[in-house]
Amino acid sequence: MSIGLCLRQLRQMRVEGGLRLPEASALKRLDRSGPTSVTELAKAEQISVQSMGTTLGALEARGLVERHPHPSDGRRSVLSITKSGTRVLSDKHNGRAEQLAKALSAGFTPSELRQLMIAAPLIERLAQSL
Repeated sequence: MSIGLCLRQLRQMRVEGGLRLPEASALKRLDRSGPTSVTELAKAEQISVQSMGTTLGALEARGLVERHPHPSDGRRSVLSITKSGTRVLSDKHNGRAEQLAKALSAGFTPSELRQLMIAAPLIERLAQSL
């Protein structure tokens, strides 16, 4: 439960120029999986095509994704992440890391920090065994 709470808090952290959760999720999926259609992305994210279209429209307006014609079907389009989109994801990750570092340095004693460092490999091993 503690790890779940920590993960939820980290995911919900807002950073400068931050993305809403659906935007971040769609952008991360495009970054990991590569170019795809609105329909395929909506299916992967388990939301309606209309909702995904709205989310991608907002990302496209910000220059974080770009639309290209589908290679084999001229009626469809494929979306991909832009360099700006990749940079926003990186900034979001770095912003979270900074906030986490601040919380650790301000709220924990050196002894507690050592305990967390000892526990980290065990938690990682647990996660990998699931």
